[in-house]
Amino acid sequence: MRRDLRPFWIKRLYLRIRALWIWWFLAPRCEALGPHATIMSPWFVIISGPNIRIGHSFTAIGEMHHPVQIGVWGRDFGAGRVEIGDACLMSPGARISASDEIVIGDGCMMAHGSYITDSDWHGIYDRVNRDETVKPVRLGNNVWLGDRSTVLKGVTIGDNSIVAASSVVTKDVPANVIVAGNPAVIVRELDEGETRYTRSDMFANPEETMAYFRSLDATLLAENTTWRWLTSAIFPRSRREQ
Repeated sequence: MRRDLRPFWIKRLYLRIRALWIWWFLAPRCEALGPHATIMSPWFVIISGPNIRIGHSFTAIGEMHHPVQIGVWGRDFGAGRVEIGDACLMSPGARISASDEIVIGDGCMMAHGSYITDSDWHGIYDRVNRDETVKPVRLGNNVWLGDRSTVLKGVTIGDNSIVAASSVVTKDVPANVIVAGNPAVIVRELDEGETRYTRSDMFANPEETMAYFRSLDATLLAENTTWRWLTSAIFPRSRREQ
């Protein structure tokens, strides 16, 4: 990771602009977007469809070629829903596509390119219409989906479980296990007595957590000057000397 050369006041200005973008463009697309959202590059986060509710301290990391996407395409106008709990994370390229219902618990993490859907969107023989059977997807609290993993229709994943990278989950996963493969199977059981530190713990007091991040920025960026930052922005090669 390269050092951030922005002076503290420049970063604070950027964060205000980002917050304005979230408030103006993203929040109105949600039925509810909780406070203290950290949405990096929100112009690369796509939210569409009705009945999308997101809890507090939501983190999403959008990238130009790997946007974060949350969408509801219900069977009827205004139908279908997505509910995301508190303190959840969606990494670049993560996608949620709901036909009927996807519910995600608190503190869940979706790694790069992971995907959740509750529908095949068409049948094997009927390539136009959806299966009439509703098969919602539910993730418990503190679930971690690895890179490029996929969770398919009708699946419930229990609290604290982990889906390994590139796995495809086609059936229910109990709590406190790791699953891997295509189709995913249990490869390890987690120690339920082991001490955990989760995103829910990290954001248990969101105001305090955000104040800590602000003070950390103030400390790390204290020695940066406006001139040094402008020089690095206009002459990127100058960063080699810094």
